[in-house]
Amino acid sequence: MTALLIIGALAVILIVWGIGIYNRLVALRNRYQNAFAQIEVQLKRRHDLIPNLVETVKGYMAHERETLEAVVEARNQAASGLSAAANNPGDPSAMKALGNAEGVLGGAMGRLLALSEAYPDLKASQNMQQLTEELTSTENKVSFSRQAFNDAVTEYNTYKQSFPPVLFAGTFGHGIDASLLEFDHEQIAEAPQVSFS
Repeated sequence: MTALLIIGALAVILIVWGIGIYNRLVALRNRYQNAFAQIEVQLKRRHDLIPNLVETVKGYMAHERETLEAVVEARNQAASGLSAAANNPGDPSAMKALGNAEGVLGGAMGRLLALSEAYPDLKASQNMQQLTEELTSTENKVSFSRQAFNDAVTEYNTYKQSFPPVLFAGTFGHGIDASLLEFDHEQIAEAPQVSFS
């Protein structure tokens, strides 16, 4: 009888322990998904500001049509990448595609803003100053949101890969590691080429 009570107590302890691991995995996954939702809000804001910026710049930079079209195309690709990533935050291929698309958009925006420096009337425009300020603020928010997301993903992956959760993670539907969101730094760091010929 005592042996059955001990075995029953151990079984209850193991079940409660397993439930604790499961709940912790779910909580950590929900945390990184919420963190991605914050990135999504900021990136959508960024994507919504870009058409206004292009319209403001269009009148001043009529002969820079190629640059404007590159920004619009990059924005559309980034918005599409964001939609795909929002359906499955943490998915390695979705995060890589989004990071690459945002890197291309960052590079196109950098070239546009560098070209706008050559137009004193554009720089002095109240709309341009306001949009530039809003974009800068949004970029900072994207950086902070991306940091929070990457921290949450790292915490999730670390817990999931540690012992004993690693024994149960696959069984509980947490087999694949979540992926960090990294923007293509080469695209962003690329210096804009300015040509007035």
